Amino acid sequence: MLFNSLEFILFFPIVCLVYYLLPGIKGRTIFLLLASYYFYMCWEPVYALLLLTSTSITYISALCMDRFRSRRRRKISLFSGIFINLGILFFYKYYEFAGSLITDFFSLLNIGIDIPRWNVLLPVGISFYIFQAVGYAVDVYRGTIKAEKNFVVYALFISFFPQLVAGPIERAKNMLPQFREKHKFSYENFDAGLRLMIWGFFMKLCVADRVSTYVDAVYNNYMEHSGVSLLLATFFFTFQIYCDFAGYSLIAIGSSKMMGFTLMENFHRPYFAKSIKEFWRRWHISLSSWLRDYLYISLGGNRKGKFRQYLNLIITMFLGGLWHGASWNFVLWGTFHGIALAAHKMWMSITGRKKGEQSHGWRRVFGIIITFHFVCFCWIFFRNADFQNSMDMLKQIFTTFRPQL
Repeated sequence: MLFNSLEFILFFPIVCLVYYLLPGIKGRTIFLLLASYYFYMCWEPVYALLLLTSTSITYISALCMDRFRSRRRRKISLFSGIFINLGILFFYKYYEFAGSLITDFFSLLNIGIDIPRWNVLLPVGISFYIFQAVGYAVDVYRGTIKAEKNFVVYALFISFFPQLVAGPIERAKNMLPQFREKHKFSYENFDAGLRLMIWGFFMKLCVADRVSTYVDAVYNNYMEHSGVSLLLATFFFTFQIYCDFAGYSLIAIGSSKMMGFTLMENFHRPYFAKSIKEFWRRWHISLSSWLRDYLYISLGGNRKGKFRQYLNLIITMFLGGLWHGASWNFVLWGTFHGIALAAHKMWMSITGRKKGEQSHGWRRVFGIIITFHFVCFCWIFFRNADFQNSMDMLKQIFTTFRPQL
């Protein structure tokens, strides 16, 4: 069920009404869990079992970590839960990609190898809910939160329908306490949430979907277009992808707000960032903060010297790109951002600028312009499925300024 569908327009008011009519917290929790699973099953009912499996694994893993005092046993519980969840993600999202890489590698050695192809349908939102479940398990291991004993509450945390398929990727310490509160109907929350939803629908339907018509027409036939047309399509895609992602996030945040729940902000004027580091503090905040807290820090963060710090940034963004999809274009996009983040940190170290030091005036304007155009450049590789297509398009942009006849 998509947010921009008639089914959701009918589904959400009914859920909202029934939620407020139910008197007790327990009944509301069960109802929201059932509604969330129904929402998810509208795509492919059988994949609700996959969602339930991921939920059950991390639930049991966290309970074990809470019970065990031995660090070794706690680590075994943590890594078992993470390994199974990432194994599920790998099979459904990356198996075919990995298989093609292995086949291509052995073909270079003139060795024929046949990797079985399963042709499975990618479950909607699998990257989001598995990252949310893994983040919860790590938080329990680190002692940030206690393991949730109530399975229904925890299952709702993983499957809460507003943010299930497109984020924000929420944290347990933010959401679990909210599921234990009895939210009274509030006109202020209802009005604020409705405004956010309307703005999100506008961004998605009136901007992203309209702009995509031109972007698709140009990118799908880039050899027939001039450099100016390709450049314009790239700028349009820059705003298309923002309005698409941010619009969905606003609908999720707004619909949650109408029921009394507060989700984290996911986009904060990212194209006004004056550096690539600031861009990632403003763009897909729930993902970038997840990558920082659970991947970058786990790799060693900035604790093991400058070289490792730069390498950790590149590895983190490499994997962040791969998270978006099993394709080289996403890997390249993430790697470019990782190199840029490492270069920015290196520049800050060389120039001796202090962390948090603000730029002003023309220096700030120049930073915004440079950052924006670098992000636009990287979107070319994100949008094109093939590296050669991206390189051909860049050549077109810089060499062809007239429409081809």
